[in-house]
Amino acid sequence: MRPPSRWPRRLLLWGGAAVVVAGAVELATWEMRTSTLQARFFSDWARGLTWEVRTQPAEGNRYPVAGPFDERRGHHRLPEFTTRLSERGYAVLSQAQQSPALQRYLERGFFAPYPERAQAGLQVRDCRGDTLFESRVPRRVYPSHEDVPLVVAQALGFIENREVLDLAEPRHNPAIEWTRLGKAVLDQFVELVHDDHPAAGGSTLATQIEKFRHSPEGRTSSAGDKYLQMVSASVRAYRDGEDTTQARHRIVLDYLNSLPLGAQKGWGEVLGVSEGLEAWYGADVDAVNRLLREPGEQPEGLQARGVALRQVLSLMIAQRRPAHYFGGGRPQLMQMTASYLRLMADEGLIAPALRDAALQAPLEVRAAFPGRIDEDASARKAATLMRVQLSTLLDTPRLYDLDRMDVSALTSIDGTLQQRITRLLGSLSDPQVAREAGLLNRQLLEQGDPARLLYSFTLYERSQGMNLVRVQTDNLAQPFDINGGAKLELGSTAKLRTLTTYLEIIASLHRQYGGLAPAALAEVEVGPKDRLTQWAIEHLRSAPNRSLQAMLDAAMERKYSASPGETFFTGGGAHTFDNFNRDDNARMPTLSVALRDSVNLVFIRLMRDIVYHHLYQASGPTAQILSDENHPERTVLLRRFADKEGSQFMRNFYRRHHGKGPTEMLAQMAASVTPTASRLAVIHRSVLPGASFEAFSAYLRTHQPRQSLDEEELLTLYQRHAPGKYSLADRGYLARLHPLELWVAAYLVEHPQATMADVLRDGAAEREASYSWLFRSRARAGQNSRILQLLEIEAFAKIHRAWARLGYPFDTLVPSYATSIGSSGDRPAALAELMGIIVNGGLRLPTVHVNGLMFAAGSPYEVVLGRRTGEPERVMVPEVAGTLRRALGLVVNEGTARRLKGSFDEPGLEPLMVGGKTGTGDNRLNTYTRGGGLISSRSTSRTATFVFYIGERHFGTLTAFVLGPEADKYSFTSALPVQILKTMAPFLKPSVAASPTEGCGVGAPTAAQAEAAR
Repeated sequence: MRPPSRWPRRLLLWGGAAVVVAGAVELATWEMRTSTLQARFFSDWARGLTWEVRTQPAEGNRYPVAGPFDERRGHHRLPEFTTRLSERGYAVLSQAQQSPALQRYLERGFFAPYPERAQAGLQVRDCRGDTLFESRVPRRVYPSHEDVPLVVAQALGFIENREVLDLAEPRHNPAIEWTRLGKAVLDQFVELVHDDHPAAGGSTLATQIEKFRHSPEGRTSSAGDKYLQMVSASVRAYRDGEDTTQARHRIVLDYLNSLPLGAQKGWGEVLGVSEGLEAWYGADVDAVNRLLREPGEQPEGLQARGVALRQVLSLMIAQRRPAHYFGGGRPQLMQMTASYLRLMADEGLIAPALRDAALQAPLEVRAAFPGRIDEDASARKAATLMRVQLSTLLDTPRLYDLDRMDVSALTSIDGTLQQRITRLLGSLSDPQVAREAGLLNRQLLEQGDPARLLYSFTLYERSQGMNLVRVQTDNLAQPFDINGGAKLELGSTAKLRTLTTYLEIIASLHRQYGGLAPAALAEVEVGPKDRLTQWAIEHLRSAPNRSLQAMLDAAMERKYSASPGETFFTGGGAHTFDNFNRDDNARMPTLSVALRDSVNLVFIRLMRDIVYHHLYQASGPTAQILSDENHPERTVLLRRFADKEGSQFMRNFYRRHHGKGPTEMLAQMAASVTPTASRLAVIHRSVLPGASFEAFSAYLRTHQPRQSLDEEELLTLYQRHAPGKYSLADRGYLARLHPLELWVAAYLVEHPQATMADVLRDGAAEREASYSWLFRSRARAGQNSRILQLLEIEAFAKIHRAWARLGYPFDTLVPSYATSIGSSGDRPAALAELMGIIVNGGLRLPTVHVNGLMFAAGSPYEVVLGRRTGEPERVMVPEVAGTLRRALGLVVNEGTARRLKGSFDEPGLEPLMVGGKTGTGDNRLNTYTRGGGLISSRSTSRTATFVFYIGERHFGTLTAFVLGPEADKYSFTSALPVQILKTMAPFLKPSVAASPTEGCGVGAPTAAQAEAAR
């Protein structure tokens, strides 16, 4: 019997397999059409990707790594920002805590599925929450899907993703268009065989949004990038459930609002159709949208609608290669736009009449954006100041980048007061306004153009352990910060720093000797010229009240001569000084009165006492060094002096001769002396020791044409001054030039490419050799003079450390008694810091511009930070601060600022205590003869400053200045800023009189403000 055939079994198996395959195909077809299974899977996945805002720092959060959107908004730098701000006195008040599922999702490289706002950017608010500055990126968007003209949405779907607007299947996954994806995959395989085969992309609108927002550089560089985009787009689409109808509307909206369209000169990065219309075509966006909402076949306005449609359509195409299409590829853009217009008409999406009108419309692309009209100066000043502060705080140097970040900042600025003060300062350029403000009087603006003056004003308020900046403005129409960015000579305001140093020395002496009995005080050794210690010892021996306050009060009553009839050896030379008021010359005022009346010579002598205190303290060696010619430190100091002064001469000579040839150098030196044959011979033989006799002779005859020298005389000079005949110092003496100039010139002839560092390095021995005379014992007077110069520099280094501890902003002081009257310069902001320490009883409080910041509002990266109060730093004893405060009060009540007296008082209320220090700086460039006679004097700037306090909490500075030769036309003094502050008083009174709870806010963003930002 034959075995049964296997064919029926095989047929049965094959049939079953066919049924399974057919079912699978049917299922796949069904799934591709309806996305039912995907909808369930992705919506379930998205349901766990959550976060919540908590009032504590988050743990384990993940942040974007790259992507134009994330970089633009600063999301990728949020961990850095949080750390940086915490190191600068800020604390996290609230933060989004990501769920573990979301953290794992982000860890795998997917993009967070949250409703990304179409617009974001920097928001700066004042202390009341009012807007000072707001930057929206993109600048223009479609607010909602309903605002998008239907023809625009249809055109986008037709060009990029036709299924996105097909709402027949509510669960459809908009991240995948299967036919397009299949063709793209097939094209990729064919491209492996045929390199010239064009490969179409398979991206949908949803994946393209993920790409140009979150993929590195906005590109798809690998299959892995494509996978991340597709999964992220799918999860985002199902974030709100299985029905993606609204998600697809949102995708169209997001794409139109954020497609990248290159960068336009004068605009920057262009994002979205609305921005593209304005930036690239100069179109009225509202008019374009209004036209495109009208019926396409309507004859009225057809040509304008055609232009609008072609512009919008071209932007959708140009996003593929914007730099090309808006540049050399513009004809290609015209052709592609025309092609799509014809196809859309063929599909019935637009009427033939609209197609024809659009085909005839030109595309006139702008080469650059012309810019916008700036807002008023008062708003711009506050905004620029705060943006610069934020730029430093967030380590983001370019304001362009800062303005695009997703951050809201709450500042301490009183926006209303800032605006009023800025407008007032600006109005003072009008002579009529200046006259009404009382500025056109003696020592004010009796001469000179008011429009040329610059003013800077800053007001601080002490509140909750911080110095809050309430107003910081000027009338300079530039972003430069005069208050904190300029080095100005602020004149007699330096007397406040000098007096502060003096009182701190007195307080230090009280700590050192205040506990000693009179008998022990009599045994204290005091340096020969240390007048401050001598006075302190005598006071403590004889005073019935030995308290620190009593000693400080007595120190303020010490008298100094105001006579200008003395020459002071300081700063390396002999100097004389004048008082501003000649009536002061015969006075012998106390320090309290001298500060009140700003008497220069008193503070010159006080600075000398401070310097001598540091030089001649009993524990110091100054007296021994000067009296003992065998003291080992003498040689050390003299060598240091020779090196220091010699180095400075070398620098000057290097600048004079560098880059010049031997002939020009020799001519320049010949012109610097009376040209005798002997001097010229020394110069030539020193600079060109190997030159021929002929060259030597030609040089002498050229520069001494009136004296005939025969060959024998020239030869004698040539041989007499040959190299090695004289030392460098002797050659300098014979030539009547500094010996180091001869050496530097010779060095540059031999090494024309030498740098200044090379000259200083290789000239060490010559520096010492040129000062050989200084080391001889018979030069003791000259030695002591130069030793004192060095020791004076060291004394000023100690004074500088005392000033720097109280906010002085520069690295050095001019080592001269003139520093006490302003020669070392200052900054208004630094003066205000010192005033703040005095007002706060010797405590340094942090100066705060920004109270709080909110980043990435409404996202899983959100964080809100507020300024911590912090611990105040004790930098001055309270008694010194109180003494200074009372002394400054006399300046307003009886002294140089008395015109301000009573300006802040209110009828029926106790008078408000106001104090300050005035200062005038007249900076001039003087030219002198060799004998010291003044040839000319040219003004380079003039400044007038008033640093003040008002009441218990407010303080600040007001500075007026004019730069350049124009300063010669002005004669204003510090009375000018005092009068201007008086003019400001009506604006300032409400803020000064208000209690801390009634005035501006001081805290971080409130819950309501945070919610508004979200």
